[in-house]
Amino acid sequence: MGHRKKHAPRHGSLAFLPRKRATQIKGRVRHWLDSSDEINFLGFAGFKAGMTHITYIEDQRNSPYYGKELMKPVTVIEVPPLILIGIRVYNEDEYGKYIVGELYTHEFNNYLSRKINLPNLVNYDPKVSKKEILKVLNDKSEIRGIFQTQPYHTSLPRKKPDIIEVKINSINQSKDEFDFAYKSLGKEIRARDVLAEGGLVDVVSITKGKGFQGPVKRFGIKILTRKNNKIKRAVACIGPWHPARVLYTVPRAGQLGFHQRTEYHKRIMVIGENEEEINPKGGFIRYGKIRGDYILILGSIPGSKKRLIRLRKTIRPLRSFVVNTPEITFISRESQQRR
Repeated sequence: MGHRKKHAPRHGSLAFLPRKRATQIKGRVRHWLDSSDEINFLGFAGFKAGMTHITYIEDQRNSPYYGKELMKPVTVIEVPPLILIGIRVYNEDEYGKYIVGELYTHEFNNYLSRKINLPNLVNYDPKVSKKEILKVLNDKSEIRGIFQTQPYHTSLPRKKPDIIEVKINSINQSKDEFDFAYKSLGKEIRARDVLAEGGLVDVVSITKGKGFQGPVKRFGIKILTRKNNKIKRAVACIGPWHPARVLYTVPRAGQLGFHQRTEYHKRIMVIGENEEEINPKGGFIRYGKIRGDYILILGSIPGSKKRLIRLRKTIRPLRSFVVNTPEITFISRESQQRR
């Protein structure tokens, strides 16, 4: 008999539950961390373009490679400016957060009508809404910006924007935080205005979808022997007589991929504005060329190309990490088509 290959486990059987498709393709940020920094937005969003590699000088003193030149893979995220189309204010009681007021800009981008039915703002006055919101503001109010993405400024084959919420860093001065957002209403916010080179972010994204798969590919279980009865790529015994049900811990067939995942402590290596410095010859495969602002994230991130990636200032700060602008010595722009 020939040697039978054993499959290494691809996923922990109980690591993520439930294993079902994500409810939305843009991902959802459930938690934000307020810091003692200045008032600013706590996140951004972009579109995954592909990967390349760079060489840089390691600047973290607790690293064994401190001062040495390293070559590492990086993920390229195109980050066209976001448009702040509205402000949403939350208060909180014993039942949780609830909306107490919303404020929108006078003029909406024409592309936004592809996403939602735009309201009639002929007689709408933001100043009136501002006065009403200021009456219900308190020290614990949470203020979030409502942003519109601009995929039509990229190489993506779509024009319909996404609408996301991004929280404002709270310093327990709700009026100042609201005034900060009000001054930016209707304007474009760029990645450099929110994020810093060398800093750490959390990446929230939806993984590649792989459809309905069996337990061998889904959980990495062993393939049964040739003489086994009827089944080979399944679990031989799915449980005892009692309890008279199949436990959730038993590997079964089902959805694989297209799950929401959050990866922590991803370092921003470059926030670039000149696309000629990053575009490879022929562009990124299955994406095209970068047309504007971009970010290089150290390492890989979940999700397929063209997918919306949410970036959030990390909620698990590392005490030993020092935010420095990395010294980049080389960025690969070789053709990814082997030509």
